Amino acid sequence: MSRWILKAANSLVSLFVALCLCLAGAYAAYALWDNSRIYASAQNVQADMVKLKPAVEEDGGASFEELMAINSDVCAWVTLDNTKIDHPVLQGSTNLTYINTDVYGNFALAGSIFLDTRNERDFSDAYSLLYGHHMENSGMFGDLDLYKDEAFFQENTTGTLILPDRAYNLEIFACLLVKAGEDEIFDPERWQDDISGLVSYVKENSLYLHGDTMEALLQSEQPQILALSTCSTEFTDARTIILAAMDTYQAAVQEGK
Repeated sequence: MSRWILKAANSLVSLFVALCLCLAGAYAAYALWDNSRIYASAQNVQADMVKLKPAVEEDGGASFEELMAINSDVCAWVTLDNTKIDHPVLQGSTNLTYINTDVYGNFALAGSIFLDTRNERDFSDAYSLLYGHHMENSGMFGDLDLYKDEAFFQENTTGTLILPDRAYNLEIFACLLVKAGEDEIFDPERWQDDISGLVSYVKENSLYLHGDTMEALLQSEQPQILALSTCSTEFTDARTIILAAMDTYQAAVQEGK
């Protein structure tokens, strides 16, 4: 009898282990499917939006009217050259509005690229701050990781910020790794009257720096800085930050035909 009980117990244990393995396999398959669905959704939205990217010159591009017809919270378009960062920028009523909401207003874990609510919508501030999720396969602000490679940082310094009435050339001058609670980066109101404190912080804490660009920025009559922020994995609550000088683009933004 005891041998039979032991055999039955072993069978139950084996069955339990098999069930656990099946459940683990099923969960892993679901996680892979769900992850691929999230990325596919973000890619589909991006593909739709790129078709509506406003043109700085009269080259057949779309106007902001089409983007704002989809969502009136669209306030800009940001592009970093030689990356896949090429997105509309939104500003919600709070900094949580677009953290998990796409440009169509639908729930999406990938969220949107958005401007800090403490900043002016027209990017007239001396320091403006953008947020975007870090996603694999160059999704959203995932390609900010590229700038943590020194060679890439040195060779890729340009981008564009397009607004409904004007555009800016972006000249990237710093890459930093900071904590999510770093007020020097995440309190945009702190630097609206004087950016010299921010510049001093950047000099002391940047991974890489283009000092000549930063010095030229300081000598500008109305210096403006754009910060782009995303999550990073180097330590708990790490954030990758890219800073760019904003220089007025000479050509007018096309407002339609």
